[in-house]
Amino acid sequence: MEGLEIYDRRAAALLPAGAKLEKLAGGCRWNEGPVWIPQGGYLLWSDIPNNRMMRWRADEGASVWRHPADFSNGHTLEADGSLLHCSHGRRAIVRTRFGPQGQPLDDEIVVDRYQGKRLNSPNDIVVKSDGTIWFTDPPYGILSDAEGHKADSELGDNFVFRFDPASGRLDIVSDAIEEPNGLAFSPDESLLYVSDTSAALRQDGGGNHHIVAFDVIGGRQLAHPRVFAQIQPGLADGFRVDAQGWLYTSSADSVQVYGPDGARLAKIPVPEKVGNLTFGGPGRNQLFICASTSLYRLTLNTEGCP
Repeated sequence: MEGLEIYDRRAAALLPAGAKLEKLAGGCRWNEGPVWIPQGGYLLWSDIPNNRMMRWRADEGASVWRHPADFSNGHTLEADGSLLHCSHGRRAIVRTRFGPQGQPLDDEIVVDRYQGKRLNSPNDIVVKSDGTIWFTDPPYGILSDAEGHKADSELGDNFVFRFDPASGRLDIVSDAIEEPNGLAFSPDESLLYVSDTSAALRQDGGGNHHIVAFDVIGGRQLAHPRVFAQIQPGLADGFRVDAQGWLYTSSADSVQVYGPDGARLAKIPVPEKVGNLTFGGPGRNQLFICASTSLYRLTLNTEGCP
């Protein structure tokens, strides 16, 4: 692939021969939150400022899946195939179930308050193998009306949360990240990676643009935070992990690839600023990249972590 940079021999076979970055769709304002829907064979993602969700399928191309969309951001699937949304507009985690023909059913709010106070604006989300829902809650959706509804924070801080659907309990698992954004578990779920994108809106050059690794203790608590990688240029707005534990993250000019030891392995150039990405396709070996106004796809010699 033209422009691919390899920094570590482990990544020498990252791409199959002749692999090319494909542009699948354009015409959006700012793309985030891609999620592959295996039961339908399509990708959904958020065009947040346009308050809509988009859909791409190989035989149909791109179309509007939902508008308005409550300024949804990050998405993931539960074990039964239900779709979870991080809703800036509702300041909540929202669930969409699907009917027998794959049609979306009415939404339901999963959680929207902590100790009676409204969440800020849930941003990214993952589901652990035990069914618990882990998500970040920075202020980006309440800072203005551009990607949500301007409002004051009721919590007064930004947290990483763990929600247990079985008990209905919502717990703060970390207050150590200034503005938590993307998150993902390692394949064995012994680590949780969380990005701090507090540099995003700073005019003074301050703030953070790194990914922090936590140890997961007892499957429900986080400990020993340490900086895993500094992302330059740009931010780790969103990232995912493959089956061998490599982390693929957004940045201002590329998808950057890191090994579980924190070493940068490769840089995959993208012609627009990257927001989020996810693995999908029948073999989970296709990397779908939400980059500013467009959706891209690249086939890899690996598969995403379920």
